[in-house]
Amino acid sequence: MSRLKTLDQILETGVVAIVRLQSSDRLLEVARAIAAGGVTAIEFTMTTPGAIDTLARAAGELGEDVVLGAGTVLDGPTARAAILSGARFIVSPTLSRETIEMCHRYDVVVIPGAYTPTEILTAWEFGADLVKVFPATGLGPRYFKDVLAPLPQVRLVPTGGVDLHTAGPFIDAGAVAIAVGSNLVDPRAIASGEFDSLTETARAFRAAVDAARSARRDRGS
Repeated sequence: MSRLKTLDQILETGVVAIVRLQSSDRLLEVARAIAAGGVTAIEFTMTTPGAIDTLARAAGELGEDVVLGAGTVLDGPTARAAILSGARFIVSPTLSRETIEMCHRYDVVVIPGAYTPTEILTAWEFGADLVKVFPATGLGPRYFKDVLAPLPQVRLVPTGGVDLHTAGPFIDAGAVAIAVGSNLVDPRAIASGEFDSLTETARAFRAAVDAARSARRDRGS
C-alpha cells in the first residue's frame, strides 16, 4: 500500500484509534473489535511491551482493510523497525526531522506532534503528511479554527482528551481527523473482555465525525 493510499484511508476513516496497553496480549483482539466498528486506522504505541512483534503479527492477519501504525516513535531507527514490521503510518508526540525523512524514504505516512503555530508550520515544511496537535486537551476546537485561519493548507489531527463530545466540534473547526486513546480504547472494557463495547464506541466516534463532516459540506465550508 502506497503512502498516498494509506493517507487516503486515514482521512476517509477520520478516526485514529490509539492503543496503549500494559501488555500486548490482547492487542490483536482490540484491533479487530475497533475495526469492526468502522475505525480502520489503528495505532499501536511503542510504549506497549512487545508492540513491534504484535504489530508484525497483526499486519499479517488483518490485511490491507486495516491500516496499522506505530505511535510514540521518537527517532528514525524506531520508525524503521516499526515500518519493517508492517506499520503503514508513524506517529510521534514531538517533531523529529529524522523520523519524517525515514518515513518518506520507505513511502510511509508520518504524523509528527506539534503544539504551537511555529511548530505546526515547521512540521508541515519538513514534509509531515498530517500534523498531530498534542496535547489538545487544554486547547479545544477554537484553537484549530484560529490556527487554520492563516495556515489553511495544514492538515491537523487533535490528540489527547478527544471524546465523543468534542469529536464533532474538532472536525467542525477544521481538523481532518481525530486521534482517540482511552476514550475509545477503554482499558476496563479490555480487561473484562468486553470487546463488543469497543466496537460500539468505535461506531459512535465514526458517526460523530461523519455527522460533523456532513454539516460542514451542507454549509459549504
